[in-house]
Amino acid sequence: MYFMTQSRFAQSAGLETSFHVAIIMDGNGRWATARGMRRIEGHRRGARAVRRTVRAAPPLGITTLTLFAFSCDNWKRPGSEVAALMGLFGEYLASETGELLENGVRLSVIGRRDRLTEPLIAAIEACEDATASASHLHLRLAIDYSARDAIARAARLPASESEPAIDAFRRRLGSACGDSAPDVDLLIRTGGERRLSDFLLWESAYAELFFLPRMWPEFRASDLAAAVAEFRSRQRRFGGLSAECSSRERS
Repeated sequence: MYFMTQSRFAQSAGLETSFHVAIIMDGNGRWATARGMRRIEGHRRGARAVRRTVRAAPPLGITTLTLFAFSCDNWKRPGSEVAALMGLFGEYLASETGELLENGVRLSVIGRRDRLTEPLIAAIEACEDATASASHLHLRLAIDYSARDAIARAARLPASESEPAIDAFRRRLGSACGDSAPDVDLLIRTGGERRLSDFLLWESAYAELFFLPRMWPEFRASDLAAAVAEFRSRQRRFGGLSAECSSRERS
């Protein structure tokens, strides 16, 4: 309940009423390998970083948090690692539901479900149902997710004639990936790589990008705070002129 009070303070300070942060949680396996551990241990430590990040998000004014947990391309990894990851996802959903409920966090899973195991689908649905009415933070986990695949599937859905094309497609995209959310404001990637890797391509059209060399298992609340501070120092123009340039033009 502590961070709920802090979040109200952030909102009263004039921060965004809708602030969507997306994170590509990269570097779990490399972190473990560098320490002589099995790769799955890196993913387990990464789950702890998820917990820290979810707790740290609301005090920073974050209202939607989307985490890239497993891409469609990750099926190419060894079967033992994939199976261990799927088991870890199930463990996370079961162990964290209570804390999510206590802190008003609604959980959604985006991506395909037809390739997931029945027990994992059941765990996803149980957590989604249990937290459906929470409104403090919207936590979205991207599992078996591909932005290109979601866009392609959305393009095949029936179009609406009664709403603007962009709004209609946004709604169809939400249907295609399982859930909708505001456009991404800030996209963070850990692990030192500098690419989007097929993550939220449509929603990140005007996102501010923040790349961090730190591996995901070591990601801390202070790293999230630093990324948000950097975001707030940038001027977002969305194709227009800065306030300074506009003032000069008028004069």
